[in-house]
Amino acid sequence: MLDRYLFGSTGRISPEAPVPVVHVHETDDRPGGAANVAVNLAALGAATSLVGVVGKDVAADSLASILGKQNIDCAFAVADDRPTIKKTRVQSRGQQLIRLDEENATAMPGDAMTSKLKGTLAGAGAVVLSDYGKGALADVVGMIAACRDAGVPVLVDPKGTDFSKYRGASLITPNQSEFEAVAGKSDSDEDLVIRARAMMDELELDALLVTRSEKGMLLVEVGAEPLFLSTQAREVYDVTGAGDTVIATLAGALASGQDLSSAAALANIAAGLVVRKIGVATVTLGEISAALHERGQGGRGLVELDALLALVSEARERNERIVMTNGCFDVLHAGHVSYLEEAKSLGDRLIVAVNDDDSVRRLKGESRPINSLKDRLLVLAGLAAVDWVVPFSEDTPANLIGALLPDVLVKGGDYKAEEIAGATEVLQNGGEVRVLAFRNGLSSSRIINKLDGE
Repeated sequence: MLDRYLFGSTGRISPEAPVPVVHVHETDDRPGGAANVAVNLAALGAATSLVGVVGKDVAADSLASILGKQNIDCAFAVADDRPTIKKTRVQSRGQQLIRLDEENATAMPGDAMTSKLKGTLAGAGAVVLSDYGKGALADVVGMIAACRDAGVPVLVDPKGTDFSKYRGASLITPNQSEFEAVAGKSDSDEDLVIRARAMMDELELDALLVTRSEKGMLLVEVGAEPLFLSTQAREVYDVTGAGDTVIATLAGALASGQDLSSAAALANIAAGLVVRKIGVATVTLGEISAALHERGQGGRGLVELDALLALVSEARERNERIVMTNGCFDVLHAGHVSYLEEAKSLGDRLIVAVNDDDSVRRLKGESRPINSLKDRLLVLAGLAAVDWVVPFSEDTPANLIGALLPDVLVKGGDYKAEEIAGATEVLQNGGEVRVLAFRNGLSSSRIINKLDGE
Protein backbone atom coordinates (compact mmCIF):
# COMPACT_ATOMS: atom_id res chain seq x y z
CA MET A 1 0.00 0.00 0.00
CA LEU A 2 1.01 3.61 -0.46
CA ASP A 3 0.23 5.86 2.50
CA ARG A 4 -0.06 9.48 1.42
CA TYR A 5 -0.13 12.19 4.08
CA LEU A 6 -1.41 15.68 3.42
CA PHE A 7 -0.29 18.05 6.18
CA GLY A 8 -1.87 21.46 6.50
CA SER A 9 -3.33 24.16 8.68
CA THR A 10 -6.98 24.78 9.48
CA GLY A 11 -8.42 28.16 10.32
CA ARG A 12 -11.96 28.25 9.02
CA ILE A 13 -15.02 26.18 8.18
CA SER A 14 -16.01 25.65 4.56
CA PRO A 15 -19.00 27.72 3.39
CA GLU A 16 -20.08 24.69 1.31
CA ALA A 17 -20.44 22.24 4.21
CA PRO A 18 -19.73 22.12 7.98
CA VAL A 19 -16.18 20.80 7.50
CA PRO A 20 -12.78 22.42 8.14
CA VAL A 21 -10.81 23.84 5.25
CA VAL A 22 -7.25 22.47 5.24
CA HIS A 23 -4.55 24.50 3.54
CA VAL A 24 -2.12 21.76 2.46
CA HIS A 25 1.53 22.75 2.76
CA GLU A 26 3.25 19.34 2.72
CA THR A 27 2.68 15.98 1.02
CA ASP A 28 4.52 12.88 2.19
CA ASP A 29 4.34 9.43 0.55
CA ARG A 30 5.26 6.46 2.76
CA PRO A 31 5.18 2.70 2.24
CA GLY A 32 2.15 1.19 3.96
CA GLY A 33 0.71 -2.24 4.59
CA ALA A 34 3.24 -5.03 4.17
CA ALA A 35 5.62 -2.46 2.69
CA ASN A 36 5.71 -0.77 6.10
CA VAL A 37 6.75 -4.07 7.69
CA ALA A 38 9.57 -4.29 5.14
CA VAL A 39 10.65 -0.71 5.89
CA ASN A 40 10.65 -1.45 9.61
CA LEU A 41 12.88 -4.46 9.01
CA ALA A 42 15.24 -2.49 6.80
CA ALA A 43 15.46 0.24 9.46
CA LEU A 44 16.66 -2.44 11.88
CA GLY A 45 19.42 -3.44 9.46
CA ALA A 46 17.80 -6.59 8.06
CA ALA A 47 18.28 -7.56 4.42
CA THR A 48 14.66 -7.56 3.29
CA SER A 49 12.66 -8.89 0.35
CA LEU A 50 9.07 -7.76 -0.19
CA VAL A 51 6.46 -9.84 -1.99
CA GLY A 52 3.22 -8.04 -2.79
CA VAL A 53 0.68 -6.87 -5.36
CA VAL A 54 0.65 -3.48 -7.07
CA GLY A 55 -1.13 -1.98 -10.05
CA LYS A 56 0.25 -0.40 -13.20
CA ASP A 57 0.20 3.16 -11.89
CA VAL A 58 2.11 6.08 -10.45
CA ALA A 59 1.53 4.87 -6.88
CA ALA A 60 3.40 1.64 -7.68
CA ASP A 61 6.29 3.62 -9.15
CA SER A 62 6.41 5.79 -6.04
CA LEU A 63 6.45 2.72 -3.79
CA ALA A 64 9.22 1.05 -5.79
CA SER A 65 11.31 4.23 -5.70
CA ILE A 66 10.96 4.72 -1.94
CA LEU A 67 11.66 1.06 -1.17
CA GLY A 68 14.61 0.90 -3.56
CA LYS A 69 16.30 3.76 -1.71
CA GLN A 70 16.11 1.60 1.42
CA ASN A 71 17.68 -1.39 -0.34
CA ILE A 72 14.52 -3.46 -0.13
CA ASP A 73 14.25 -6.10 -2.85
CA CYS A 74 10.77 -5.74 -4.39
CA ALA A 75 9.23 -8.94 -5.81
CA PHE A 76 6.01 -7.28 -6.95
CA ALA A 77 3.19 -9.02 -8.79
CA VAL A 78 1.78 -6.39 -11.15
CA ALA A 79 -1.99 -6.67 -11.60
CA ASP A 80 -3.87 -5.33 -14.63
CA ASP A 81 -7.27 -5.31 -12.95
CA ARG A 82 -6.63 -3.26 -9.81
CA PRO A 83 -4.88 -0.10 -8.69
CA THR A 84 -2.10 0.00 -6.13
CA ILE A 85 -3.87 0.38 -2.80
CA LYS A 86 -3.52 3.99 -1.68
CA LYS A 87 -4.65 5.54 1.59
CA THR A 88 -4.65 9.32 1.81
CA ARG A 89 -4.74 10.86 5.26
CA VAL A 90 -5.38 14.56 5.88
CA GLN A 91 -3.59 15.76 9.02
CA SER A 92 -3.87 19.11 10.79
CA ARG A 93 -2.61 20.18 14.20
CA GLY A 94 -1.50 16.65 14.96
CA GLN A 95 -4.94 15.19 14.27
CA GLN A 96 -6.15 13.03 11.39
CA LEU A 97 -9.25 14.66 9.90
CA ILE A 98 -10.17 12.09 7.23
CA ARG A 99 -8.80 9.07 5.36
CA LEU A 100 -9.52 8.37 1.69
CA ASP A 101 -9.00 4.79 0.42
CA GLU A 102 -8.49 3.68 -3.19
CA GLU A 103 -8.44 -0.11 -3.58
CA ASN A 104 -9.77 -3.28 -5.16
CA ALA A 105 -9.51 -6.09 -2.65
CA THR A 106 -10.50 -9.12 -4.75
CA ALA A 107 -8.42 -12.25 -4.21
CA MET A 108 -5.27 -12.81 -6.30
CA PRO A 109 -4.56 -16.21 -7.85
CA GLY A 110 -2.92 -18.03 -4.96
CA ASP A 111 -0.34 -20.07 -6.85
CA ALA A 112 1.26 -16.99 -8.37
CA MET A 113 1.87 -15.34 -5.01
CA THR A 114 3.09 -18.54 -3.37
CA SER A 115 5.52 -19.06 -6.25
CA LYS A 116 6.92 -15.56 -5.76
CA LEU A 117 7.32 -16.23 -2.03
CA LYS A 118 9.18 -19.50 -2.68
CA GLY A 119 11.63 -17.56 -4.84
CA THR A 120 12.70 -15.48 -1.82
CA LEU A 121 13.08 -18.26 0.78
CA ALA A 122 16.67 -19.32 0.07
CA GLY A 123 18.79 -17.94 2.91
CA ALA A 124 15.85 -16.28 4.68
CA GLY A 125 15.98 -16.11 8.47
CA ALA A 126 12.25 -15.47 8.89
CA VAL A 127 9.10 -14.77 6.88
CA VAL A 128 6.34 -12.34 7.82
CA LEU A 129 2.88 -12.78 6.33
CA SER A 130 0.93 -9.55 6.85
CA ASP A 131 -2.73 -10.26 6.20
CA TYR A 132 -4.70 -7.10 5.42
CA GLY A 133 -7.59 -8.95 3.83
CA LYS A 134 -6.82 -7.40 0.44
CA GLY A 135 -6.45 -10.64 -1.53
CA ALA A 136 -2.67 -11.09 -1.62
CA LEU A 137 -2.75 -13.98 0.89
CA ALA A 138 -5.48 -16.03 -0.78
CA ASP A 139 -3.15 -19.07 -0.53
CA VAL A 140 -1.87 -18.42 2.98
CA VAL A 141 -2.11 -22.16 3.73
CA GLY A 142 0.28 -22.91 0.86
CA MET A 143 2.58 -20.09 1.91
CA ILE A 144 2.88 -21.41 5.47
CA ALA A 145 3.54 -24.90 4.14
CA ALA A 146 6.27 -23.56 1.83
CA CYS A 147 7.98 -21.82 4.75
CA ARG A 148 7.75 -24.93 6.91
CA ASP A 149 9.17 -27.08 4.12
CA ALA A 150 12.09 -24.63 3.80
CA GLY A 151 12.69 -24.66 7.56
CA VAL A 152 12.04 -20.92 7.86
CA PRO A 153 10.05 -19.51 10.82
CA VAL A 154 6.82 -17.92 9.58
CA LEU A 155 5.11 -15.16 11.57
CA VAL A 156 1.57 -14.07 10.72
CA ASP A 157 -0.21 -10.80 11.46
CA PRO A 158 -3.78 -12.15 11.18
CA LYS A 159 -6.99 -10.67 9.81
CA GLY A 160 -10.63 -11.58 10.28
CA THR A 161 -12.15 -14.29 12.45
CA ASP A 162 -11.05 -17.41 10.58
CA PHE A 163 -7.70 -18.22 12.14
CA SER A 164 -7.83 -21.84 10.93
CA LYS A 165 -6.08 -20.79 7.71
CA TYR A 166 -3.00 -19.93 9.77
CA ARG A 167 -2.62 -23.51 11.04
CA GLY A 168 1.02 -24.53 11.34
CA ALA A 169 2.46 -21.01 11.56
CA SER A 170 5.37 -20.46 13.92
CA LEU A 171 3.60 -17.55 15.59
CA ILE A 172 0.62 -15.25 15.09
CA THR A 173 0.30 -11.72 16.50
CA PRO A 174 -3.36 -10.70 16.96
CA ASN A 175 -4.30 -7.74 19.13
CA GLN A 176 -6.56 -8.61 22.05
CA SER A 177 -9.75 -7.59 20.25
CA GLU A 178 -8.86 -9.77 17.26
CA PHE A 179 -7.91 -12.65 19.55
CA GLU A 180 -11.11 -12.47 21.62
CA ALA A 181 -13.26 -12.24 18.49
CA VAL A 182 -12.03 -15.76 17.73
CA ALA A 183 -11.27 -17.27 21.15
CA GLY A 184 -13.98 -15.57 23.22
CA LYS A 185 -13.88 -12.86 25.86
CA SER A 186 -11.25 -13.31 28.59
CA ASP A 187 -12.27 -12.36 32.11
CA SER A 188 -8.73 -12.34 33.54
CA ASP A 189 -5.07 -12.73 32.60
CA GLU A 190 -5.26 -16.39 33.60
CA ASP A 191 -8.24 -16.92 31.32
CA LEU A 192 -6.40 -15.14 28.49
CA VAL A 193 -3.48 -17.58 28.84
CA ILE A 194 -5.81 -20.60 28.90
CA ARG A 195 -7.55 -19.45 25.73
CA ALA A 196 -4.21 -18.71 24.07
CA ARG A 197 -2.93 -22.21 24.81
CA ALA A 198 -6.15 -23.73 23.50
CA MET A 199 -5.78 -21.78 20.25
CA MET A 200 -2.14 -22.85 19.93
CA ASP A 201 -3.11 -26.50 20.35
CA GLU A 202 -5.93 -26.24 17.85
CA LEU A 203 -3.86 -24.41 15.21
CA GLU A 204 -0.58 -26.25 15.90
CA LEU A 205 1.25 -22.99 16.59
CA ASP A 206 4.65 -22.75 18.26
CA ALA A 207 3.74 -19.48 19.96
CA LEU A 208 1.16 -16.73 20.13
CA LEU A 209 1.74 -13.03 20.89
CA VAL A 210 -1.28 -10.97 21.93
CA THR A 211 -0.78 -7.20 21.80
CA ARG A 212 -2.86 -5.51 24.49
CA SER A 213 -2.63 -1.75 23.87
CA GLU A 214 -1.98 0.04 27.17
CA LYS A 215 -1.57 -3.33 28.94
CA GLY A 216 1.46 -4.31 26.86
CA MET A 217 1.80 -7.80 25.43
CA LEU A 218 1.35 -11.46 26.28
CA LEU A 219 3.69 -14.08 24.82
CA VAL A 220 2.70 -17.74 25.13
CA GLU A 221 5.13 -20.41 23.90
CA VAL A 222 4.87 -24.19 23.80
CA GLY A 223 6.65 -25.60 26.86
CA ALA A 224 7.32 -22.21 28.49
CA GLU A 225 5.73 -20.02 31.13
CA PRO A 226 3.57 -17.17 29.78
CA LEU A 227 5.38 -13.84 29.55
CA PHE A 228 3.48 -10.64 30.32
CA LEU A 229 5.25 -7.53 29.06
CA SER A 230 4.07 -4.18 30.43
CA THR A 231 3.65 -1.29 28.01
CA GLN A 232 6.68 0.86 27.29
CA ALA A 233 4.76 3.80 25.80
CA ARG A 234 5.05 7.02 27.80
CA GLU A 235 3.23 9.14 25.21
CA VAL A 236 0.86 7.92 22.50
CA TYR A 237 0.35 10.16 19.48
CA ASP A 238 -0.61 7.65 16.78
CA VAL A 239 -1.00 3.85 16.84
CA THR A 240 -1.07 3.60 13.03
CA GLY A 241 1.32 0.86 11.94
CA ALA A 242 2.32 -0.15 15.46
CA GLY A 243 1.45 -3.79 14.71
CA ASP A 244 3.79 -3.66 11.71
CA THR A 245 6.63 -2.50 13.96
CA VAL A 246 5.92 -5.28 16.46
CA ILE A 247 6.00 -8.13 13.94
CA ALA A 248 8.96 -6.64 12.07
CA THR A 249 11.02 -6.37 15.25
CA LEU A 250 10.04 -9.90 16.27
CA ALA A 251 11.08 -11.28 12.87
CA GLY A 252 14.32 -9.33 12.74
CA ALA A 253 15.33 -10.43 16.24
CA LEU A 254 14.46 -14.08 15.57
CA ALA A 255 16.34 -14.06 12.26
CA SER A 256 19.41 -12.69 14.04
CA GLY A 257 19.40 -15.54 16.57
CA GLN A 258 17.46 -14.12 19.53
CA ASP A 259 15.14 -16.40 21.46
CA LEU A 260 11.44 -15.60 21.28
CA SER A 261 11.13 -14.03 24.74
CA SER A 262 14.05 -11.67 24.02
CA ALA A 263 12.58 -10.87 20.61
CA ALA A 264 9.20 -10.08 22.19
CA ALA A 265 10.83 -7.78 24.75
CA LEU A 266 12.54 -5.85 21.94
CA ALA A 267 9.26 -5.70 19.99
CA ASN A 268 7.52 -4.30 23.05
CA ILE A 269 10.12 -1.54 23.36
CA ALA A 270 9.86 -0.79 19.63
CA ALA A 271 6.08 -0.51 19.90
CA GLY A 272 6.41 1.97 22.75
CA LEU A 273 8.70 4.10 20.60
CA VAL A 274 6.72 4.05 17.36
CA VAL A 275 3.39 5.14 18.87
CA ARG A 276 5.11 8.38 19.89
CA LYS A 277 5.46 9.28 16.21
CA ILE A 278 2.85 10.65 13.83
CA GLY A 279 1.60 8.32 11.09
CA VAL A 280 3.12 5.14 9.71
CA ALA A 281 6.68 5.25 11.03
CA THR A 282 9.70 3.10 11.84
CA VAL A 283 12.06 2.56 14.75
CA THR A 284 15.83 2.41 14.33
CA LEU A 285 18.42 0.30 16.09
CA GLY A 286 19.77 3.47 17.67
CA GLU A 287 16.40 4.32 19.19
CA ILE A 288 16.00 0.81 20.60
CA SER A 289 19.56 0.93 21.92
CA ALA A 290 18.86 4.26 23.63
CA ALA A 291 15.65 2.88 25.16
CA LEU A 292 17.51 -0.17 26.46
CA HIS A 293 20.21 2.11 27.80
CA GLU A 294 17.64 4.05 29.83
CA ARG A 295 16.57 0.76 31.39
CA GLY A 296 20.14 -0.22 32.31
CA GLN A 297 20.39 -2.70 29.45
CA GLY A 298 21.80 -2.90 25.96
CA GLY A 299 25.38 -1.74 26.46
CA ARG A 300 25.07 0.30 29.64
CA GLY A 301 27.79 -0.20 32.21
CA LEU A 302 31.02 -2.10 31.55
CA VAL A 303 31.91 -2.23 27.85
CA GLU A 304 34.92 -3.01 25.68
CA LEU A 305 36.48 -0.26 23.59
CA ASP A 306 35.09 -1.46 20.23
CA ALA A 307 31.57 -1.61 21.62
CA LEU A 308 32.03 1.76 23.32
CA LEU A 309 33.10 3.40 20.05
CA ALA A 310 29.88 2.14 18.42
CA LEU A 311 27.75 3.33 21.36
CA VAL A 312 29.34 6.77 21.29
CA SER A 313 28.74 6.98 17.54
CA GLU A 314 25.05 6.15 18.05
CA ALA A 315 24.79 8.72 20.84
CA ARG A 316 26.25 11.39 18.58
CA GLU A 317 23.71 10.54 15.89
CA ARG A 318 21.10 11.46 18.52
CA ASN A 319 22.95 14.75 19.13
CA GLU A 320 23.93 13.69 22.63
CA ARG A 321 26.85 15.35 24.39
CA ILE A 322 29.60 12.97 25.56
CA VAL A 323 31.44 13.61 28.83
CA MET A 324 34.48 11.60 29.92
CA THR A 325 36.56 11.35 33.08
CA ASN A 326 39.08 8.90 34.47
CA GLY A 327 40.69 7.70 37.67
CA CYS A 328 41.51 4.77 39.93
CA PHE A 329 38.29 4.90 41.96
CA ASP A 330 39.80 2.40 44.38
CA VAL A 331 37.72 3.03 47.49
CA LEU A 332 34.55 4.70 46.25
CA HIS A 333 33.14 7.36 48.58
CA ALA A 334 30.61 10.19 48.64
CA GLY A 335 33.11 12.60 47.07
CA HIS A 336 33.42 10.35 44.03
CA VAL A 337 29.65 10.10 43.68
CA SER A 338 29.21 13.88 43.92
CA TYR A 339 32.02 14.43 41.41
CA LEU A 340 30.57 11.96 38.90
CA GLU A 341 27.10 13.47 39.21
CA GLU A 342 28.55 16.93 38.52
CA ALA A 343 30.47 15.53 35.53
CA LYS A 344 27.29 13.94 34.14
CA SER A 345 25.46 17.26 34.43
CA LEU A 346 27.81 18.68 31.78
CA GLY A 347 26.34 16.46 29.05
CA ASP A 348 24.08 13.54 28.19
CA ARG A 349 26.36 10.50 28.52
CA LEU A 350 29.22 9.95 30.98
CA ILE A 351 32.17 7.66 30.25
CA VAL A 352 34.42 6.68 33.14
CA ALA A 353 37.85 5.27 32.23
CA VAL A 354 39.40 3.22 35.06
CA ASN A 355 43.06 2.32 35.67
CA ASP A 356 43.65 -1.42 35.70
CA ASP A 357 45.35 -3.03 38.72
CA ASP A 358 48.90 -2.84 37.35
CA SER A 359 48.63 0.85 36.48
CA VAL A 360 47.20 1.59 39.94
CA ARG A 361 50.22 -0.13 41.52
CA ARG A 362 52.57 1.97 39.40
CA LEU A 363 50.78 5.13 40.50
CA LYS A 364 49.92 4.33 44.14
CA GLY A 365 52.40 1.69 45.24
CA GLU A 366 52.38 -2.07 45.78
CA SER A 367 49.71 -1.93 48.48
CA ARG A 368 47.14 -0.62 46.03
CA PRO A 369 44.54 -1.17 44.73
CA ILE A 370 42.48 -2.24 47.69
CA ASN A 371 39.70 -3.38 45.36
CA SER A 372 40.32 -5.32 42.15
CA LEU A 373 39.61 -3.84 38.75
CA LYS A 374 36.57 -6.10 38.36
CA ASP A 375 35.05 -4.90 41.62
CA ARG A 376 35.81 -1.24 40.90
CA LEU A 377 34.21 -1.47 37.47
CA LEU A 378 31.08 -3.16 38.82
CA VAL A 379 30.57 -0.56 41.53
CA LEU A 380 31.01 2.35 39.11
CA ALA A 381 28.70 0.74 36.56
CA GLY A 382 25.98 0.63 39.21
CA LEU A 383 25.96 4.39 39.74
CA ALA A 384 23.04 6.30 38.20
CA ALA A 385 25.30 9.03 36.80
CA VAL A 386 27.57 6.62 34.93
CA ASP A 387 26.64 5.41 31.45
CA TRP A 388 29.73 3.49 30.35
CA VAL A 389 32.80 2.19 32.17
CA VAL A 390 35.94 1.13 30.31
CA PRO A 391 39.34 0.00 31.70
CA PHE A 392 42.76 1.08 30.47
CA SER A 393 46.23 -0.30 31.19
CA GLU A 394 48.57 2.59 30.32
CA ASP A 395 49.78 5.10 32.91
CA THR A 396 47.42 7.68 31.38
CA PRO A 397 44.23 7.35 29.33
CA ALA A 398 45.57 9.68 26.62
CA ASN A 399 45.27 7.07 23.85
CA LEU A 400 41.78 6.08 24.97
CA ILE A 401 40.64 9.70 25.11
CA GLY A 402 42.14 10.31 21.67
CA ALA A 403 40.12 7.40 20.28
CA LEU A 404 36.83 8.52 21.86
CA LEU A 405 37.27 12.32 21.62
CA PRO A 406 34.56 13.29 24.12
CA ASP A 407 32.82 16.65 23.87
CA VAL A 408 33.83 17.39 27.46
CA LEU A 409 36.87 15.99 29.28
CA VAL A 410 36.58 16.29 33.05
CA LYS A 411 39.21 15.90 35.77
CA GLY A 412 39.01 16.50 39.48
CA GLY A 413 41.64 18.28 41.55
CA ASP A 414 44.10 21.16 41.19
CA TYR A 415 45.00 20.61 37.54
CA LYS A 416 45.48 23.11 34.78
CA ALA A 417 43.66 22.11 31.60
CA GLU A 418 46.88 21.70 29.60
CA GLU A 419 48.24 19.27 32.23
CA ILE A 420 45.40 16.78 31.82
CA ALA A 421 46.08 13.65 29.74
CA GLY A 422 44.14 13.77 26.48
CA ALA A 423 43.31 17.47 26.79
CA THR A 424 45.23 18.48 23.68
CA GLU A 425 43.34 16.01 21.48
CA VAL A 426 39.96 17.03 22.90
CA LEU A 427 40.62 20.74 22.47
CA GLN A 428 41.93 20.29 18.93
CA ASN A 429 38.70 18.42 18.12
CA GLY A 430 36.59 21.38 19.29
CA GLY A 431 35.77 19.95 22.71
CA GLU A 432 36.28 21.48 26.13
CA VAL A 433 38.22 20.53 29.25
CA ARG A 434 36.79 21.15 32.72
CA VAL A 435 38.42 20.85 36.14
CA LEU A 436 36.04 20.09 39.01
CA ALA A 437 36.81 20.51 42.69
CA PHE A 438 36.77 17.50 44.99
CA ARG A 439 34.75 17.70 48.19
CA ASN A 440 36.99 18.65 51.11
CA GLY A 441 37.79 15.96 53.63
CA LEU A 442 36.94 13.05 51.37
CA SER A 443 39.60 10.86 49.75
CA SER A 444 40.37 7.18 49.30
CA SER A 445 43.78 7.59 50.97
CA ARG A 446 42.24 9.17 54.08
CA ILE A 447 39.75 6.30 54.37
CA ILE A 448 42.53 3.71 53.95
CA ASN A 449 44.76 5.44 56.52
CA LYS A 450 41.89 5.55 58.99
CA LEU A 451 41.31 1.84 58.55
CA ASP A 452 45.01 1.13 59.02
CA GLY A 453 44.97 3.17 62.24
CA GLU A 454 42.12 1.13 63.61
